[in-house]
Amino acid sequence: MLRPLLASMILFCAASAAAQDAGGDAAAGQRVFAQCRACHTVDPGGRAGVGPNLRGVVGRRAAAIDGFRYSPAMRQRAEGGLTWTEDNLRSYLRNPKELVPAGTMAFPGLRNEQQLNDLIAYLRQQQG
Repeated sequence: MLRPLLASMILFCAASAAAQDAGGDAAAGQRVFAQCRACHTVDPGGRAGVGPNLRGVVGRRAAAIDGFRYSPAMRQRAEGGLTWTEDNLRSYLRNPKELVPAGTMAFPGLRNEQQLNDLIAYLRQQQG
């Protein structure tokens, strides 16, 4: 009787740890965002740089910042309905040219899954 309970507790703890990993660590994501700061800000009302301000990007329609000069490829994807869901952000941050082949983002992409999780957790915090 004790053995099945112990096994269940171990499985629950392992599942909880895996779920926490997938959720990312926003503090670690802020450190990953340092790579993005050369072109982007997340400041409320902050100016655009080479890239648009990413404040509130999670859930936002692509190419939605008024006055920013998006590439024709990004505008075309936006007209097709691209929204920055967490899955779309993950795909774009992993390999920008895969999601927007003729886009102008020079960033080569993040290959480390934990860094992707952490960066998305950080961007999730930067809403509103």
